[in-house]
Amino acid sequence: MSGAALLLLQAILYFGTMAVLFRARGALGTGVFVCGLGVMHFLETYLAAVFFIQLPFGLISPGSVVLFSGKLAMVLLLYVKEDAEAVRQPVYGLLIGNMLVVATCLLLRFYTPVTFGGAPPDVGFVDQMGVLMVWGTLLLFVDSLMLVLLYEGVAPLFGRLHGLRIIFCLAVVLTFDQLAFFAVLRLVAGVPLAALFGGWAAKMGAALVYGALLAGYLRHFETRGDAGMRRPLGDLFELLTYRRRTAAERGLRRDPATGALSSHLLGAVGAERFRQSRRRGRGIGLLLVELSAPEEGVPMRDLALALAGALRMDDLVFRHGARSFALLLDGIPPHAAQRLAEDLPRLIPERLGPQDPFHPGPGAALRVGVAAGPGRAEDFAALLRQAEAGLGQGAARAGATA
Repeated sequence: MSGAALLLLQAILYFGTMAVLFRARGALGTGVFVCGLGVMHFLETYLAAVFFIQLPFGLISPGSVVLFSGKLAMVLLLYVKEDAEAVRQPVYGLLIGNMLVVATCLLLRFYTPVTFGGAPPDVGFVDQMGVLMVWGTLLLFVDSLMLVLLYEGVAPLFGRLHGLRIIFCLAVVLTFDQLAFFAVLRLVAGVPLAALFGGWAAKMGAALVYGALLAGYLRHFETRGDAGMRRPLGDLFELLTYRRRTAAERGLRRDPATGALSSHLLGAVGAERFRQSRRRGRGIGLLLVELSAPEEGVPMRDLALALAGALRMDDLVFRHGARSFALLLDGIPPHAAQRLAEDLPRLIPERLGPQDPFHPGPGAALRVGVAAGPGRAEDFAALLRQAEAGLGQGAARAGATA
């Protein structure tokens, strides 16, 4: 088999496998796809340092040309379909994991291992690989930033030519990466200069192949979704550098009586999350929780804490009226939002513990109205009206969930 044919078959196998995992993310979750990316990292670095193929234009390594170029294509796919918040997960995971590898290998030097007649462990080789892996992951962080920002920045130049836009972005970022990675690779592993130009030429071919495969996949196997929508570059940079959205939302004004987010923020934050849910094709839920009890017996701050404790980290609790709260649930399917609404009247008394105002005595009750979207709702205001209508139906049925 010729070297070019070997590289092409590897690229098709790599892309096909990862595309299947990505396509199945609805059933398996994106974690399987991210693990698939991460588990190839050691082999990618090892082959880049020791395994080379002679082609007419120079020496090339399948680790650098096939596996790393394919990883960048997968990072771009993850961004196009899932957004920048998903892109940062494998990048930071690989960076921390590789640093852990280096730290663990340093500790091994303080002990002489037992040998059984064979060659002793080559800790120096592991150190060398650790250095390359950490440097490669640092470059992956920079490459991912460049790739996403460049992809959005050149959108007006390419218009509807989505495939050419992908190929161009991959080619530019792979050129930068080849120069940056080769400098350290030559220093650590003594790789000859012939691999510099040969690797760059092969990476340009990889950009063409992976760009065509990625464009074809997006066209035939994924809905367009938000692939053509532009995002502010400043927002992208904040997301990719792990300035989490929830960190910004923690700085929002809070209601002094309950500690929940202020009621006047519900419209703006809810509208933004509603737009994001519609753009990504994900669900959004809104629960209105109303407490019916004598005023002096209402522990509103304790109730707000109990509601927050029953939710996920990215869900938000807003004050909504004198005796009610609004719960904004991100990325939740309708059946899960309905189940949570049905469980809250049981969960909240359990979380309140001894201060539970619901038992004993018939004076206090929770009513919950639930709405799930985007569905047919035009905007967040429509979703809010739907939840308020459900709350009214619950009141008419003496405290039921609607």
